[in-house]
Amino acid sequence: MRHPAPPRPQQVEFLLDPYRHALAAADPMKVLPPHLPEPPRGRTVVVGMGKAAAAMDDLVIALISGGGSALCALPAQGISLAQKQAITQALLLRGATIAEMNTVRKHLSAIKGGRLAMQAWPARVVSLLISDIPGDDPALIASAPTLADASSCADALHVLDRHAVELSAPLRSALAAGALESPKPQDARFAAHSHAVIACAQDGLEAAAQAARRHGWTAHVLSDSMEGEARELAKAHAAIAMQVQRRGQPFEAPCVLLSAGEATVTDGLDGNSGAAGAWISPATLQRARACARTPQEALLDNDSGSLFEAVDGLVITGSLFEAVDGLVITGPTLTNINDFRAVIVEAA
Repeated sequence: MRHPAPPRPQQVEFLLDPYRHALAAADPMKVLPPHLPEPPRGRTVVVGMGKAAAAMDDLVIALISGGGSALCALPAQGISLAQKQAITQALLLRGATIAEMNTVRKHLSAIKGGRLAMQAWPARVVSLLISDIPGDDPALIASAPTLADASSCADALHVLDRHAVELSAPLRSALAAGALESPKPQDARFAAHSHAVIACAQDGLEAAAQAARRHGWTAHVLSDSMEGEARELAKAHAAIAMQVQRRGQPFEAPCVLLSAGEATVTDGLDGNSGAAGAWISPATLQRARACARTPQEALLDNDSGSLFEAVDGLVITGSLFEAVDGLVITGPTLTNINDFRAVIVEAA
């Protein structure tokens, strides 16, 4: 059986090029130096956590980026790492938002929710943040280890109960009694601290749009904070793309649509493979059906990865990117500004 032709190589490579520029816009080696404070007379201590972290009596510079919540874990006294991991896993499986996840994490940790800054006191803490949070709320980035926390134990317990997460009796009692409360904004020890968001998803989208325009395409940023179930976000993007192509609304085709934000998956986990995502076209779905793979079943099982692995697609290699059978494999990006989506809409 003859398979439909795969997407043109220049289309796939074009979709990857704006992504490269989006990542470059959040490269810590580029965005960090202009924000570094003047060195003090005493010592300077640098603390880093998160996916970009590799790149007291004195000054503490905290380099904090997305992924810090998961990569830097120190459970509060009386809570085991396994217990904390189980709670986090349960919230992920139930599709909790990043705000809900980090509200809980702050109250199960010995360092998050401002507690790391308390350990540094009386030193001044300067926090430089790379945001992976829709809306760029500093209090949610990496669960804010150096910023005061306005949420409460009651808020954390409400999130856990709303998602029907099982808790041990001692932990439930501790949260209910406020025994795991985090430092609050009125705490005078935060008075000398400062923070700044030095890179975020919007920066990446603007860089991607500029890259697309250099290729001769009209580019439109839909939003930097699209949140919700992944399959529903996909439907929304498809509906917008079809309206653009059929009706010329709200934009004229041809064009490129860009968005960012935080997609969630209920009863499934993202990030379980080596792929950062995938490229797809109508021909990709036809090839999937030709090799007895049903896209609808893959969506129901939250397993699009194996579908793309089965599709006999195009191979493109580059310095950082490889697209194999529809999967996009970037390797370590050394930063994190959350989801990136690009949709080519050609003229009808």
